[in-house]
Amino acid sequence: MGGDHAPEEIIAGAVEASREHGVGLVLVGQAARIRQELERYDAVGKIPIVHADEALDMDEGALASWRKPRSSIAIACHLIKQGRASALVSAGSTAGVVATSRLRLKGQQGVMRPAIAVTLPTRPRPTILLDAGATADVKPEGLVQFAALGTAYGQILLGLDRPTVGLLNIGAEPGKGNKATKRAHELLSGGGNHGIEFAGNIEGHDLLSGRVDVVVTDGFSGNIALKTMEGTIRTAFGEVRETMTTGTAARMGALLQRRRMRDLRDRFDPDTYGGGVLLGLNGTIVIAHGASRARAITSACELAHRLAAGRIVERIREQVALTRTSRFGRRTHGERDSTDEPLGDLGPVQKQP
Repeated sequence: MGGDHAPEEIIAGAVEASREHGVGLVLVGQAARIRQELERYDAVGKIPIVHADEALDMDEGALASWRKPRSSIAIACHLIKQGRASALVSAGSTAGVVATSRLRLKGQQGVMRPAIAVTLPTRPRPTILLDAGATADVKPEGLVQFAALGTAYGQILLGLDRPTVGLLNIGAEPGKGNKATKRAHELLSGGGNHGIEFAGNIEGHDLLSGRVDVVVTDGFSGNIALKTMEGTIRTAFGEVRETMTTGTAARMGALLQRRRMRDLRDRFDPDTYGGGVLLGLNGTIVIAHGASRARAITSACELAHRLAAGRIVERIREQVALTRTSRFGRRTHGERDSTDEPLGDLGPVQKQP
């Protein structure tokens, strides 16, 4: 029910993921509207529905998790807690999805703060950036944990045993940065963080160079960096498009380069990557862009399926256990599970006749 084009585009993407990619799905939201959309694809009765009276509005923030305790996001999280679903995909309000999933699923044992990991279109393989906006203020130990989360994610997404990790900073030298990044560099460079292949500091101009596999930063800097790159790429493509359509010679050149331009466009198209992944909770959460169309939702469902099959939650648990960050004596989100407000039994999944 979340997204600028919900529920039409969301359901269209879900049907594509189910039919063409074999992703098992449950659609959570207003059953009547969902059923009406499924009729357009002759999919009524083929994809289960769980009804939810409420849905988070796109402009709702973190407090929506308390104001709407039976929203479609809250109920989807409850399905994960019950073991009736393995992952959640939403194109709804990022703040609302993050707050609701943190409240309902809680942080994993030993994880201080969750992080949103996004994929950057680099070569020869994509680069993972985290945090892209879940936690604005992070202590040095939190940045070390983000490196552990990114390593676990990279092992599944990139297929690497030891993805290299870089710390986003204002300079490549170890002594550069603020107090948090300097201390994080010391911790990551130490000998106690087994399983993290730390490559040192990287700067902003390295984000799209593919120099490292995982880029670690706080959510404030990461979100600004991500949106700056998105705006720059959009502007650059606009300029290229205008240049290649000005004059007969330019149009002929564009025609000859059509295939390469199409490949370049697809590589930089965010719909290809599915969205950001909220790491560090007791469940897999994929947050698609609010403007997602069907193709982006299909990609997000494929990504969620891949992460669940790769046991991302267990991988993170194992990776965090290898680092020192769980030894700082700080009570974590995962130790407060008893405060979770139960939703109660949701009843059986509704398979429509």
